[in-house]
Amino acid sequence: MTAVSDGLIGTTAGLNMDQAAQVHAYIDLLDRDSRDVPDVYRWTNPLPGVALTVPVERYTTRAFHDLEMEKVWTKVWQMACRVEDILEPGEYVKYDIAGISVLVVRQRDGSIRAHRNVCLHRGRTLKERDGRADSFQCPFHGITWDLDGSLKHMPCAWDFPGVDGDWPLKSVQVDTWGGFVFINLDPGAAPLADFLGTLPDHFERWPLEKRYKQVHVAKVLRCNWKLAQEAFMESWHVVATHAQLLPGIGDTISKYDAWGNFSRTLTPNGIPSPHLNWQPTEQEMMDALTDRNLDDDVKVAVPDGVTARVALADGRRSHLEGDLGADVAQGLSDAEMCDSMPYTLFPNFHPWGSYNRTCYRFRPYGNDPGMSIMECMILSPYEGDTPPHGAEVKWVETDTSWTTVPELGLLARVFDQDDANLPFVQKGLEDGAIDEVTFAEYQETKIRHFHMVLEGLLA
Repeated sequence: MTAVSDGLIGTTAGLNMDQAAQVHAYIDLLDRDSRDVPDVYRWTNPLPGVALTVPVERYTTRAFHDLEMEKVWTKVWQMACRVEDILEPGEYVKYDIAGISVLVVRQRDGSIRAHRNVCLHRGRTLKERDGRADSFQCPFHGITWDLDGSLKHMPCAWDFPGVDGDWPLKSVQVDTWGGFVFINLDPGAAPLADFLGTLPDHFERWPLEKRYKQVHVAKVLRCNWKLAQEAFMESWHVVATHAQLLPGIGDTISKYDAWGNFSRTLTPNGIPSPHLNWQPTEQEMMDALTDRNLDDDVKVAVPDGVTARVALADGRRSHLEGDLGADVAQGLSDAEMCDSMPYTLFPNFHPWGSYNRTCYRFRPYGNDPGMSIMECMILSPYEGDTPPHGAEVKWVETDTSWTTVPELGLLARVFDQDDANLPFVQKGLEDGAIDEVTFAEYQETKIRHFHMVLEGLLA
């Protein structure tokens, strides 16, 4: 099996028979689609190799956290905000990563700059929350910098003979892709385009810059940030964690691929899980799917003679007609309408392909290796040339259900199920009973890929 895309060629070579069969099972489903399926679904680039083990210390120790700060967070491109978070001149977002704070600010000419959120005098944090300002004045002594980071006003300048007026804030590299604003703390880092590689090709049919952030929810979790995101980087945990989905989701028929700094999962919906020991009806498949779908808060009937997969796709095409127009929406494939397509860009950014509106970000919570931040953004299409202003972050208390944020819809129930596992995984790793964590060869491809990229940076 070969997939070709602008020079991207991949095969199932290197996979064993069972793993290759999983890829073929998903491709066979695409071959039965009611519409033409975009080539991106067929691009195949597995990550052959044996099961990977990594030391438990990666999740539990302050020493490894400090190593990540030195080798990862201060070196790589990371998503800081959306462009619609800072539409107007002077609007800024305070992006924090493990004790480091950055101000991402819209300039008067419409460009975007980023500065370290630190006064150059005595080190006081300049801004404590997101907002809008004409300048950045230190609350301690009143030294003020303009939006572009240049020194604007210095009380008692006579007492600083070494400062001749050229005392800019520490700048941070900034660039955009897909409506997301990325920053890099390393002034010598290669451009964002080099870091993204071929990722933009995968989203060409579904431009993320034509979305706006309708919902943004965050929660502090009682686990390491890598544990948190790894819970969302494979589909086979559905069998135990999200058993209510099994009638309508082909969890272990998922296809996993990896390129450069990013990876993806393709999980079919509208077919039953191979884990089931009974055959659900088409209506039971639909009921399982609409129970988790953000757009459908009521049960949807499957017409006689129609499969749940086709009925689900038809309903979602109709839903998109208002945003895309009937001609475009009705040409979308069943795979685009039904299947989960989460991507992961190292180290912590998870946008979804097709017209799924979900996007995740995970971060350390301060400098505690046993705590993390999980964020979910819902990105929706908009009309016109200018997006609406991005939604403000709603924080869920650590020991509170995600269902307290109704904007998440029924996705919140799924989050609660994932959230319930994570503190016990962290506790188990801290117990000392095991020295290594072992990842499956194929179904945990994305996690293996993440740790391979991480090891490259650590080296």
